[in-house]
Amino acid sequence: MFGFDTMSKKTVMPTPETAYPGRDEPLPIPEHHFVNGNPLKGPYPDNLETIYLGMGCFWGAERLFWKTPGVWVTAVGYAGGITRNPTYQETTTGLTGHTEMVKVVFDPAKVSLAALLKTFFEEHDPTQGMRQGNDVGTTYRSAIYTTSESQLAEVKAARDLFQQALKDAGHGQAITTEIGPLDIFYHAEDYHQQYLAKNPGGYCGLRGTGVSCNIS
Repeated sequence: MFGFDTMSKKTVMPTPETAYPGRDEPLPIPEHHFVNGNPLKGPYPDNLETIYLGMGCFWGAERLFWKTPGVWVTAVGYAGGITRNPTYQETTTGLTGHTEMVKVVFDPAKVSLAALLKTFFEEHDPTQGMRQGNDVGTTYRSAIYTTSESQLAEVKAARDLFQQALKDAGHGQAITTEIGPLDIFYHAEDYHQQYLAKNPGGYCGLRGTGVSCNIS
């Protein structure tokens, strides 16, 4: 088991001086999605949009979105940190600053951003800070990284609506979801991609608050 000091360090964001330096070469990943066969890295059709969603462990979160009609492809990886092309083992120490993310490429004519955000807010607890359930550390923090100004505005509005819904339901804690434009997304190792399709009995720690997110 981790000692208290080790666990507390995992919940503190590193600085550029304390973070792992990483590497120049990206981690190798499959060319195509294990479930639907679409290319993980693109190129993508011009009519699609991309948003990055972090809900704790990315295995279960990715499955939620690849099953959503209108989502064209998903991939898992790391964002919001310092280390270049980090490995999974590095991120779990807390010394990269990244959180586990799902890249969601979707057709806005078939599924709205609001519908994706409803899933995001309802299917995990966005008030837990540097953890999600029993998963503790910076790598499990809730986050949304956007790819346009219109997305950013819609995400902030959805957060505010869900915060009010939590308050009305007697859930007194503030949403801690980190929201901002995407800086850099690094794909995770090949075995993490579509993990629960390859390992149907694998771990999924997603737990929502039970509060509905009524956005449209």
